[in-house]
Amino acid sequence: MPTTETLERFIARVEQNAHVEAVEEFYAPDSTMRENNAAPRTGRDVHANAERKVMGRAKSVFSQCVRPVFVNGDHVVIRWIFRFEWLDGSVTRMEELAWQRWEGERIAEEQFFYDPAQRVPVRPA
Repeated sequence: MPTTETLERFIARVEQNAHVEAVEEFYAPDSTMRENNAAPRTGRDVHANAERKVMGRAKSVFSQCVRPVFVNGDHVVIRWIFRFEWLDGSVTRMEELAWQRWEGERIAEEQFFYDPAQRVPVRPA
């Protein structure tokens, strides 16, 4: 179970848009991550590389935790809002729930729940 301090540090890192660093600091080496019901990806390095690719396509990112954060033992649920402005000028706004299972101070398993229609970038008017 994560301490309150650890959970707050994790949220702060994501809100600072340090997504790669958050993965490197808070995920277990053999952690799994999945989008909705897709097959899980395994390994902290795999997660960090995926985040690097996304961040490399973005001109700017806004990340916000919508409170409250729900904690029940080793399980945490966080509601996130993300806004990506892509290099081509299009924008993606996503709202998702992240369900996490922690082992001590590290995320061992995470699954994101969101409407996939949100992933389609929108061109500004």
